[in-house]
Amino acid sequence: MSHGDSGDRAAPVTSLTEPLGDGSREPAPVDGPTEKCGVVGIALEDRDAARPLYYSLYALQHRGQDSAGIATHDGFQQHNHIEMGLVGDAFTQSDLDDLAGSAGIGHVRYPTAGGVNARCAQPFSVSFKSGALGLAHNGNLVNADDIRDELASSGHAFTSEGDTEVIAHDLARNLLESDLIRAVKRTMSRIHGSYSLTVMHDDTVIGVRDPGGNRPLCIGELEDGYVIASESAAIDTLDGELVRDVRPGELVVLDGDGSGFDSYQLFEADNTAHCFFEHVYFARPDSVIDDTLVYEARRSLGRALWDEAGVDSDVVMPVPDSGRAFASGYADAAGEDGADVEFAEGLMKNRYVGRTFIMPTQDERERAVRLKLNPIRSTVEGKSVTLIDDSIVRGTTSTQLVQLLRDAGAEEVHVRIGAPAIIAPCYMGIDMATREELIAADRSVEEVREEIGADSLSYLSVDAVAGALSSTKADLCLGCVTGEYPYDIDGEAADREVSRPTVGEPSPADD
Repeated sequence: MSHGDSGDRAAPVTSLTEPLGDGSREPAPVDGPTEKCGVVGIALEDRDAARPLYYSLYALQHRGQDSAGIATHDGFQQHNHIEMGLVGDAFTQSDLDDLAGSAGIGHVRYPTAGGVNARCAQPFSVSFKSGALGLAHNGNLVNADDIRDELASSGHAFTSEGDTEVIAHDLARNLLESDLIRAVKRTMSRIHGSYSLTVMHDDTVIGVRDPGGNRPLCIGELEDGYVIASESAAIDTLDGELVRDVRPGELVVLDGDGSGFDSYQLFEADNTAHCFFEHVYFARPDSVIDDTLVYEARRSLGRALWDEAGVDSDVVMPVPDSGRAFASGYADAAGEDGADVEFAEGLMKNRYVGRTFIMPTQDERERAVRLKLNPIRSTVEGKSVTLIDDSIVRGTTSTQLVQLLRDAGAEEVHVRIGAPAIIAPCYMGIDMATREELIAADRSVEEVREEIGADSLSYLSVDAVAGALSSTKADLCLGCVTGEYPYDIDGEAADREVSRPTVGEPSPADD
């Protein structure tokens, strides 16, 4: 699938495909960690890829709700459609009909770098001397500003603050000097941070995962082609079969006729840096990530939570929806130990309330939880309740839920969290608040318990998380719960020997 060595020297990108309008707006404040992004790439034998891409983005909608986009290539030219909003609102039937070609990539976005506007929506497209390039990115670069400054000084014009555009420009520059494989390797040797990419160079679709494997990416086989996606749930939606995860540091090139794929292991690291929060919160429970079904991982985390911090109570209930599998595993483990604990759905979720509803006053903001969750009084009245959730970030929602259960008649409210306390921000693509906003950053467990008003509070230990995920701490990214990161981040401690590339130095020699 090589595109050959053009022999042309690096030159500035000549034009950019700019999405429609600006559409700038501020993201709505939320109490929990917010989704990252979802990416997909497809190559089919002889049918258009637009609708399979559209269905895949629907399956990945939980990973980003601010924009959605698809880029396809028909063998002659690239076609793009990108809009702000949900997948179902971003595309009409005529939009999909206009996206011709059997190869394409797609993206759903929640911004963690670059703002909330159409200029930062993806896939990001570049037209340059060696053809058309489309790129969709899940993750976050640590050294994007350094590379942007270097590229800008050599004539590259940027239209956004996003790190995705930095990757696209750097790759475009390298494609002027090298074939596709070498160009990707050169770019990977310069960028530092977390990234899972789907890229389309003309009608060739590739997938790339950073050497730490921080963000998920997998390969699926369809009847007439192959798909690369952030989660296996997208493959299931297309009636496909999961082949395997894209390995950390691997480049996967899909055959243009949909008959297979080629693999290139470009970089290898001593340890991975898988984001443990994918299993705790972000991924769909029915997805398989790094050989582990997310639902079973969450049940295992719940069982470990009982083993470490079980408390006798009348009722165990989840915070819907993310706490459900934890609570199920917790209740099962409790029953096996002879505890007389009932698993019950004590909070009902209003699924018609999104993240962006307007709460102009403090009183209304405090009431926001009642719009989303309502207690079943008969389940909690006069009972001791254990409330299971995946995490506590700012603590606002936990405080309101504890009070909600007390108002419904609960005699005791014990809170159990299926992850360690979040004490530090995430730099790898999760919007998880600043240290100043994190309730556990400068408080003990007892102080957090008092702040949220619970009778008791316990988190899951880091060791239990590693055990439940059949991993080791050395192979996980645990920065948000330890304050030590698997990447070289300014002002932060590292949990391993790691240093970012020095921008401006020549790329390592190609193998």
